[in-house]
Amino acid sequence: MAGAAALLAPAALHSGPATATESRPPAAAARADGVTAAQLLAKVRDCTRISRGLYRTDQGKAPTVPVCGTTGAVFWKADMDIDCDGRPGTYCNARTDPHFSASTAFAQSDGRPLSSEQLPFIVVPAPSTLWDYRASGVRGGSVAAVIHGDRVQYAVVGDTGPAGIIGEASYATAKGLGIDPHPQRGGVPSGVTYIVFKNSRVSPIEDRAAAEAAGERLARAFTGGD
Repeated sequence: MAGAAALLAPAALHSGPATATESRPPAAAARADGVTAAQLLAKVRDCTRISRGLYRTDQGKAPTVPVCGTTGAVFWKADMDIDCDGRPGTYCNARTDPHFSASTAFAQSDGRPLSSEQLPFIVVPAPSTLWDYRASGVRGGSVAAVIHGDRVQYAVVGDTGPAGIIGEASYATAKGLGIDPHPQRGGVPSGVTYIVFKNSRVSPIEDRAAAEAAGERLARAFTGGD
């Protein structure tokens, strides 16, 4: 289940400092030979809506976000709330996140929940009449490219969230993009693009290196680089 931070209005995400000391990490330098954010964004400039309606980015906000489809991928453009659920660690635990849940919708190969701190993953809305991700060739372990500014972070689909809300990713995803990953005050209110490659899958789901390699390969094919 996705972290409850996604259910809160932005003001509620600033309820206090973390117990553990944490600083915003610098974004990792983009690889010179990698697919760029601009190349990916050029392929998702136009939206052919596949959701039956629009999603909210937070509870209480107007629904404004469609899920769009294109050849080989589905995508949406939203905010980023921080999912700190899964195996507890230094920064993601019941002390730092009052809405912490020690479970994720998809488990790693040994049956344990995923680690939000270690694994870049995104959250998809639970299936509903708005959109059922499974009907679009998306499942746990599907490969995603998450874009913010000129940064690209490859990730997997690792958790599900409320049926009517979209725009959430793990602590590690935010950290990789140079976004404040704090479970309460972190995230950004807009400007994040999520691209999920249809019928892709990383196995085991927790293999971060495999997700990065698959993401780069799929992104090259998606942008016409192959």
